[in-house]
Amino acid sequence: MNRLTSIVVIFLAVVLMSNTAWAGNPDRQGEAGAYELLLNPWARSAGLNGLVVSSVGGVEALRFNPAGLGRMHGNTEVSIAHTQYLVGTGLNLNAGGLAQKVGKDGTIGLSLMSIGFGDIPLTTTNQPDGFATFSPSFFNIGIGYSHMFRDKDGNEKISVGVAVRVVSESISNASAMGVCFDAGVQYVTGAKKQIKFGLALRNIGTKMKFQGDGLAFVGIAPNGSTPLTVEERAAGFETPSLLHIGASYDFLFPKETEAKQGYTNRLSVNAMFTANSFSRDQFGLGLEYAFREMFMVRTGFRYENMMFSDANRTVSTGFTAGASIQIPFKKESNKKIAFDYAFELTQAFQGTHSLSLRLNL
Repeated sequence: MNRLTSIVVIFLAVVLMSNTAWAGNPDRQGEAGAYELLLNPWARSAGLNGLVVSSVGGVEALRFNPAGLGRMHGNTEVSIAHTQYLVGTGLNLNAGGLAQKVGKDGTIGLSLMSIGFGDIPLTTTNQPDGFATFSPSFFNIGIGYSHMFRDKDGNEKISVGVAVRVVSESISNASAMGVCFDAGVQYVTGAKKQIKFGLALRNIGTKMKFQGDGLAFVGIAPNGSTPLTVEERAAGFETPSLLHIGASYDFLFPKETEAKQGYTNRLSVNAMFTANSFSRDQFGLGLEYAFREMFMVRTGFRYENMMFSDANRTVSTGFTAGASIQIPFKKESNKKIAFDYAFELTQAFQGTHSLSLRLNL
């Protein structure tokens, strides 16, 4: 099997798998769980409202499209991020990740995300004011691999990737765990690699179910006074599977000099459609301007049906914005340090703020 045949087979496999993501209907909306899999802690992609399935690279690709793992500066990328989610709720997202190239065309990646809820009072009927505190533990850890396919001239054209993620949710006396899978494809073309397409299927996994002492209570036998411990059966729930389809185009201008084939400014347009199995479908548009790939500003808008109606209002307005500063360790070096910031405007609370630090080595 040659490379072209392999690419076609992998691409068709992803498309056929996507039937799962399209299987949703309005009657299933709100039935999934583990919605932290839809939250994005990374500031660079958050500034574009996550509309990056075709252009995402490095560690952040594990959140949107594992095919982009290898599209990064240098051979290694290390990232950490912190997000104040819906300021006023006390929720925080923390994330860290590593992407490392292996061989000429392969890249492996590892990422971890957790949610901080703060201390919550533990109350009972007899002690409604609380007698202790607890903090839920929600985290997921993912590992992925991407491979780059080149054309006869050695140009990077198509990349494919897969990822597996373990999801854990627990409170003081009950917990649930599951496993889900992602798969994706990116295609880059154009004389300056300015045209990009992407497709990714996310969060296809096992059912999750809460278990533990929190689902048990003490009762009395019907025909006596003997106390019995009764365990309730919790219903299982699925992970929020979805399909991303997107494209982007880079406008590059002008060339710095005729001798040096570079550019000073870049304006990128990103468009993406998301088909959700357990919620309304979404589509959006994002813009990013870069000056010498050192300073970047970006904005995005994502829309879903009836998001502004009184009966179906969403917490998000759909608008995001962000900026990045990316500094090379030395001139013309692929080794860089970058700081990213993003803000999401919400219809309730005080918005969402994200910060990231990236090291390309």
